[in-house]
Amino acid sequence: MVELSHAANTVPERQPEVWEKVPPRNRNFTGRDDLLVRLRQGISTVTAVVPQPQALQGWGGVGKTHLAIEYAHRYRSHYDLVWWIPADQRVLVPSALAAMAPHLGLPPASATGVEEAAEAVRRTLQNGNPYRRWLLIFDNAEDPGQVEEFIPRGPGHVLITSRNPKWEDHFETLQVDVFTREESVAFLKKRLRREVPDDDASRLAEQLGDLPLALEQAGALQYETGMSVDEYLEQLGEQASRLLGVNRAPGYPLSMTAAWKVSVSLLQDRLPEAITLLRCCAFFGPEPIPRDVFRRGNKAVVPRLSKILSDPILLATALSELRRFALARIEPTTRTIQVHRLIQALLRDDLPEEDQTDIRHEVHVLLAGSAPNDPDETDRWRSFEELVAHVTPSGLEECTDPAARQFALNVVRYLYMSGNYQSAHSFLTSFIRRWSEVSGPKHLDVLVAHRHLGNVLRALGQYAAAYEVDHQTLDDMRAILGPDHRETLLTTNGYGASLRARGDFAAARKLDGESRDAHIANRGPSDPATLRVLNSLALDYALTSDYQAARRLHQETYLEMSDAMGGIGKSTLLLSWNGLARAVRLCGDYTEACDLGEEAYAYGVQELTLDHHFTLLTAKDLSIAKRRAGEISEALDLARDTHTRLQRLFGDEHADTMAAAINLSNSLRVTGELEESFAIANRTVALYPRVFGEEHPYGFACGGNLAILHRLRGEVETARRLNEQAVRGLIAKVGRDHHYPLTCAISLQTDLAILGEFTQACELGRETLNRLQKLFGENHFLSLACAGNLVLDLRAAGAEKEAELLYHDTMRHYERPLEAGHPDAILASEGRRIDCDFDPPPI
Repeated sequence: MVELSHAANTVPERQPEVWEKVPPRNRNFTGRDDLLVRLRQGISTVTAVVPQPQALQGWGGVGKTHLAIEYAHRYRSHYDLVWWIPADQRVLVPSALAAMAPHLGLPPASATGVEEAAEAVRRTLQNGNPYRRWLLIFDNAEDPGQVEEFIPRGPGHVLITSRNPKWEDHFETLQVDVFTREESVAFLKKRLRREVPDDDASRLAEQLGDLPLALEQAGALQYETGMSVDEYLEQLGEQASRLLGVNRAPGYPLSMTAAWKVSVSLLQDRLPEAITLLRCCAFFGPEPIPRDVFRRGNKAVVPRLSKILSDPILLATALSELRRFALARIEPTTRTIQVHRLIQALLRDDLPEEDQTDIRHEVHVLLAGSAPNDPDETDRWRSFEELVAHVTPSGLEECTDPAARQFALNVVRYLYMSGNYQSAHSFLTSFIRRWSEVSGPKHLDVLVAHRHLGNVLRALGQYAAAYEVDHQTLDDMRAILGPDHRETLLTTNGYGASLRARGDFAAARKLDGESRDAHIANRGPSDPATLRVLNSLALDYALTSDYQAARRLHQETYLEMSDAMGGIGKSTLLLSWNGLARAVRLCGDYTEACDLGEEAYAYGVQELTLDHHFTLLTAKDLSIAKRRAGEISEALDLARDTHTRLQRLFGDEHADTMAAAINLSNSLRVTGELEESFAIANRTVALYPRVFGEEHPYGFACGGNLAILHRLRGEVETARRLNEQAVRGLIAKVGRDHHYPLTCAISLQTDLAILGEFTQACELGRETLNRLQKLFGENHFLSLACAGNLVLDLRAAGAEKEAELLYHDTMRHYERPLEAGHPDAILASEGRRIDCDFDPPPI
């Protein structure tokens, strides 16, 4: 815990550009110069070869963390960025990393999600741009398996403090022991701030085993009380004898236990409320405790703390005493309270089991009472972030209090909304397991936790698992709560999303239609939950090729959301707005779709940032609309930019990145960049079975895009085979009269014609055109494209009269698009084939 009287070792002239979350320097830090030099030299050597993290390890109280703090302060001039990361729980690490994103020129976690932002930070640091000289400190990283995925390997440096010797199996390590006797004596002299004979300081250090934390405790108490070394040693001896005769805390050194007992005994006599507060803090996590927990939680029913919580003067005095006796670190700038994990353990072990249970419960009540109510509100996320660190250490999963369990579920919702999906999944798994054991697997809290789990699994792209969870949870809720219960209705919405994700579009539409009726009956037509169901139903209409109905419902929903007084966030509004623009495009009104999409995109950029997930979805749809409208250059530029941003945020195997890749491939094909277009399509189409399953409509339909590229490369037989597979698969999954198989049938018709099989091409063309006109009308872009291609096949087959009649009818419908320069109209007028591709919509 300690170190330095240094002058020659510092380089004061240069400071890092970014210096965040590093704790203040310990003004009593003494000695350890050899360790610091070894650490610095080891880091330099590693950096010169293959930079690897250094691990500081040792048992509690030897000063690992303070050694890392001192290293950061002493050598700060050697770095451009220094960042401190609490790492004893996995849930804390991605949030701490993600907070670095804006400093690296990356979109914030609020725009991309915590996990994505954290991964973007790791990759950016690893690449060394914009900073090559960076230092990350992962403090108290006990489990290598939970932390190693977040550690960047690159030009910078990483320090890890840990008690776990298993880090030796991963990285070079530096062992940290207790003080040397000389360091102990020097530290005590500095801490006591008075002249102390070396012999007295040495005797005290001997009794305390040269353990830095114990020396800190002893020094603080003697300084605050004026107690002499002899008096302290007498007290220490009494406590040690008592501890040896009764119940010394197992696993901890006698010196530390005795020193802690001396401080607690004296403070108990001075201000017993301070010790009551300290015992409460022992059941939080070792991370900083927000001071506001005790302010906002002052109405909580916590008998032991009620006197302190109701008297802010007494609370302030108690905190001051804990700081004076070095039993807690009180940080006025961050308004936090922090107790060393070893002191926490000693405090807990000193209490009877019944008292431990009672105090732990009071902490749960405090956490629940101090937390915000609505985790969907982004301005409340900071409060949740401060409390997350205390969920697992406090044993919150054991609590059966309804308010505490609601807090636990709100934490999960916050993690989900902020994009920290892995941590949300971890918490849910733990809650569901324990709550099922305590309350039964069909308890309401367990069922609600399963509802959240379905959402998280879908966000992680685990669609099959999400479907199983949603399906079972909905069945249970309907049986236990009834179909109209609020939680049942919310679960119904999630199940509808899972049906869409597995390609069961008709089933999703039926379910969401029933859900709409139930929502209107139970919550009213303008309730935010009802509006979200209507948006889902509009998606279903589009996915089942009823584009006019989708357009009408999207428009109604968007207008209602725009007028809503509350409960509809900007991201939800943007989804509805873009859904309307997409439906307009799918109806064939490309100019209007571009106009609407431009407005929605500008709103997303202004209100949610350029890199927000939903802004990028809007940009992708706008790019498609521009391509359809003939604005090819702008469409391609937007397609490239959107794909790059989504790829950076989510990686290649995310559904939205894949959809953006398909759009980019289609845009490249239109501009004649066939090889790049083919490479992207070939790579992306192969991902669809892995992400969505073998039989998903998107996989088959994207295979039709790949078929077009094979044909344009001269591989017509391959194109025919792919299109035949796509048509068969799509008919089996969504039926014959659906946009997707009919699009692939148009492409297959072209394959047959190029292969000289004009009779088959005409038969397929006539059937496809008939179905398209019945489904969409004669003026829809697919109907016209099919008709234009059929004209060419009829002529090749010798059916001139039929061809001429169809040609004149088709060009009559193309008259206005031709004037506007629409690409399909131009191709039809020139007697050239029209390729109909596919762009996967969001689900």
